[in-house]
Amino acid sequence: MSRDGYELVDAYGAIETHESLTQWSQEYCSRAIETYEFDVSLGSLDWEVSTRAKRRAAAVKTPQIDDATVGEPIDWASHSQTALSSGDPPSCTVSLSWRAFESFDRSEWTATLRHELVHVEQFQAYGTTDHGPAFKRRAEAVDAPVRVRRFSTPKYVLSCDGCGETVAHRYRDCKLVRQADSYRSSCCKSPLTCNKFASVDS
Repeated sequence: MSRDGYELVDAYGAIETHESLTQWSQEYCSRAIETYEFDVSLGSLDWEVSTRAKRRAAAVKTPQIDDATVGEPIDWASHSQTALSSGDPPSCTVSLSWRAFESFDRSEWTATLRHELVHVEQFQAYGTTDHGPAFKRRAEAVDAPVRVRRFSTPKYVLSCDGCGETVAHRYRDCKLVRQADSYRSSCCKSPLTCNKFASVDS
């Protein structure tokens, strides 16, 4: 069993509501912070569950901090936009997708939460976050994916006519889908072809 294989294993299968998903995820993150030595303040986190998200399993929503750069520590106590007497970072929100939870097993869900904790850790330290080299190194150290897989099948796939490489996915009808041949790929500067996934009913 992995380092985070606590008694939460059984409770995961009993999650039936948004509230219980939030509570379970909070409890897991609290333990993961200790186990993986995240430098994260859970007190500065808000939580929500989204039923609308179709692609992202979870997300961290942060305020925009001017001139923030990953790798350059931020002094929250003296920062002009967010100065707080406590010096604590401003709140950010962890948004969990109910559809992803329904699609993922426990192992993939906990890996997703660790991915989001890396984002929180970066934001609280630097005022911003990304998927750059520092994120990749930290994600690998905490056994989290750099990119969380899509949990729903897109309706359309767009490919380059020049080399056949897949260049985009779309989950609904849009201008790019309807007028794919009017666009050019970044790889070959060739027109795009749009096809429906065979597994999606028309």
